[in-house]
Amino acid sequence: MPYLTSAVLGAALFCFAYLGLRARRADGPLDDYVTARNSQGAQALGLSFLASGMGAWILFAPPEIGAFVGPLALAGYAIGSALPFIVLGLYGPAIRRRLPEGRSIGEFAEACYGAGVRRWVSLVSVAYMACFLAAELTAIGAITALLSDVPPALVVVGVAITTLLYTALGGLRASLATDRWQAWLLIVLLVVVGGVALARLPEMPADAVIPSIPVGSALSVALTLVIAVTAANLFHQGYWQRVWAARDDRALGRGAWLGGAITVAVVAVVGGLGMLAAMSGVALGEPPIPFFALLTEAPGWLALPALVLAVTLVASSVDTLQNGIASLVVAGSGKRGLSIGAARLTTVALMVPVVVVALQGLSVLRLFLIADLLCAAIVVPVLLGLWRRMSPLAAVAGGVAGMLGAILPGWVASGSIAAGALAASFPDSIPTLPPFLAALAASTLVSLLIAWQRPAARLVEG
Repeated sequence: MPYLTSAVLGAALFCFAYLGLRARRADGPLDDYVTARNSQGAQALGLSFLASGMGAWILFAPPEIGAFVGPLALAGYAIGSALPFIVLGLYGPAIRRRLPEGRSIGEFAEACYGAGVRRWVSLVSVAYMACFLAAELTAIGAITALLSDVPPALVVVGVAITTLLYTALGGLRASLATDRWQAWLLIVLLVVVGGVALARLPEMPADAVIPSIPVGSALSVALTLVIAVTAANLFHQGYWQRVWAARDDRALGRGAWLGGAITVAVVAVVGGLGMLAAMSGVALGEPPIPFFALLTEAPGWLALPALVLAVTLVASSVDTLQNGIASLVVAGSGKRGLSIGAARLTTVALMVPVVVVALQGLSVLRLFLIADLLCAAIVVPVLLGLWRRMSPLAAVAGGVAGMLGAILPGWVASGSIAAGALAASFPDSIPTLPPFLAALAASTLVSLLIAWQRPAARLVEG
């Protein structure tokens, strides 16, 4: 069985590599390598947003939210997962007009505020995406150990090398080409795995109730997830690349709404499976993993398509992250003539520490929450960059106020700055609303006040 599983996973990865390499432009310039500028229609963008946003996380987080917190918080998670696409779909045309030759969120920040802010924004984006990469590769290792006898390290390294192969050689076009196939494949596999698992669920007890917590607490969790997921994903360079990859503004808008709608549906369905698992009385495991708990009641053969589903989810997000990090570093270098060879080497070099971390099997949830909070503290000042009154002072002050606001709730509650900072680092790896809400509110308020009182000396045209 390990040989069959290895062969099937190897075949899937080979297909992804073939599709990606076939789409590459061997003689294309660096700009095409990192943006595939003005080349993608609405359907291609929608499927790409879906595939690049999905990852192994959907097999863990939404089912657990559904099983233990209930539908209200799950709705927040689904909306938060799709909202970054919608924001970029609505805001993207203005970005394209302001930066028709742009390539990254860092360049956008520099155009609005200068090189200093660009470096800070680029650093936050790279840190967030590195956490995302490590989490995805760690997750596929854990899923492999759970569902098969194949050595987890073999799959982790296999996914990393395969995606590196076609993203390093093919750039964004390779990632976009594989996204289309991976999006359809993950939808089909999710229907098969989820459908068979549901069909084999034990009969629902007569006293079964939908999982829920008090409405106030559920709303708090939902709002936390909306803020955290949206803010963090707006620093995902892979999504910003697709702003310039869109054929035109109409394709970007329609693609964003399409990707967002399917993302909401996928997260809701997977989270709903978690709710049904909890309602049916299936043992959810320790730590709880409701989606995989469903598979214990399903036929043994279902583990293989479930593992292929997981590999597809991870590959579709990892290739986007790899290309996004490389493009951000290249664009952030300030050297418009930097060679494609240097971009490829950057992609490979950045993956080495990520794979090393992933092979340790560590939990990166706390790092994710810290990165999410950092993004929430500066996302509004960054997005306000096209407002003509905004200045570097307003943006920097807003970002600093956001970070101070993040520690304010814990500081007020405990009377200690150190305790406030500790609370904002989520020592129990549990997302809480006050730090996120305070960071968002403080950064927004201070940015608006300073921009209104001391507008930019040189107005930025929208």
